[in-house]
Amino acid sequence: MRKAKMYSTFGASSTHNAPLTSKLTKKQREQLCDLLGNLELTLLYKASFHGYQASAFHQRCDHQGPTLLVAYNRSGYIFGGYTSVDYAQSGRQIIDNQAFLFSVHGRAPLCIRVNSNCNARCDDAGVPNFGQQLYFCYNNHPLVQNVYACQLNDPFNFSPATLYGNDTWLSECEVYKVEQRSTLSEPQISAEKPWRNVLWTDERRAELMEKIRNYKPLMPSVSRVRILMIGPVGAGKSSFFNSINSIFTGHVTNKAISGFVGTSLTTQFRTYPVKDSRQRKTFPFVLCDTMGLEEESGAGLDIEDINSILQGHVPDRYKFNPTVPFHADEQKASRPASLQEKIHCVVYVIDTTKISLMSDKLEEKFASIRRKVNSLGIPQMVLMTKVDEACPLVEKDLQSLYLSSYIKSKVQEVCSRLGVPVSCVLPVKNSQELELNCDILLLSALQQMLNFANDYLDDVGPMQGN
Repeated sequence: MRKAKMYSTFGASSTHNAPLTSKLTKKQREQLCDLLGNLELTLLYKASFHGYQASAFHQRCDHQGPTLLVAYNRSGYIFGGYTSVDYAQSGRQIIDNQAFLFSVHGRAPLCIRVNSNCNARCDDAGVPNFGQQLYFCYNNHPLVQNVYACQLNDPFNFSPATLYGNDTWLSECEVYKVEQRSTLSEPQISAEKPWRNVLWTDERRAELMEKIRNYKPLMPSVSRVRILMIGPVGAGKSSFFNSINSIFTGHVTNKAISGFVGTSLTTQFRTYPVKDSRQRKTFPFVLCDTMGLEEESGAGLDIEDINSILQGHVPDRYKFNPTVPFHADEQKASRPASLQEKIHCVVYVIDTTKISLMSDKLEEKFASIRRKVNSLGIPQMVLMTKVDEACPLVEKDLQSLYLSSYIKSKVQEVCSRLGVPVSCVLPVKNSQELELNCDILLLSALQQMLNFANDYLDDVGPMQGN
């Protein structure tokens, strides 16, 4: 049987009369929507239908707002890039800090953010490009071309083998308009009662603040409980501390470095006390910040470092080295740490928009950490951050959080993937300003951490004493 030619022409075929249909499967579409923050994809351009020419691309995709380019090759890779800035043939270099490349080849997409202070693309009349580095429909052919490879100043750091398996021939190239999900076509609000009850009032906020002000560790020998925050790069560990500190300071603070640049901004082990401006005192708890978890070995926080932190051996401001785990000096290693020095509660911080994208390797790291924490009897909980970015209706009104069927499904997914009970998963929004609804979620989460820490002290205190 003769093989049919893959392409009879690089232009549009006159025999295409059927409406445009996406090549993405339902699962692939859901993965990409999660990567974008639960947004809607509308197919604008399909190269096999409209042609691989730059003119055909611009005719369909210019002035359409944020877009996602999805390419397919013969090796089964699905890859491409996102830009939040219009295509307009302006001839300008485009700065777009939200731009990223992605690749789907297996279970979870790989996401590669644009490097800081780099141009995300050139907005010219040519074929779509990312960083003038990766070109799609190159020379008006079904090809992808990586122009610059492994340069220090490349806008995107990637390996062609990882991104598209070094297979440059495309079987299809599609571009989607990215927009808010329609609440009519896919409702996110349940008509039933909230799946958790929250009082969104000033009185509730004041009550939570007063409980925290009056908190005391259960054991007299422990002057301050230690709460360890663990999570991937950019999940919001440092931002959580800043948000809590802002509530009790009375103004927005940024004591812990926070942000997202693709690698962990936290390189040290930091213990952050929270101060109460009203009572002019420091609370009897500290939030311990760590370097971000990364899926690859030799990158991000090492599991052995986490074990040393849990055991109370890592000093404040210790600088992590992903290639060399922490080793306590002989004098300190010869004696067990006191109960005061150990961790009393572990909090996993997960970006809600990235839950479905968690790789097998990262999930295995979490499982290893959980096994160790379980063996020490330390209570654990999960903070699901960026709930407003995950669900448009929650972004519009945070009080709809516990009416959102989408957020409820994400809580259940976290429980399944990390092995924690539903009651231990708390959705929050780290606050850029003092705002009642944000504060209530954040304070409720902190109150549960303190309750868990006291449960731990109640359990192990009589055995360890001082």
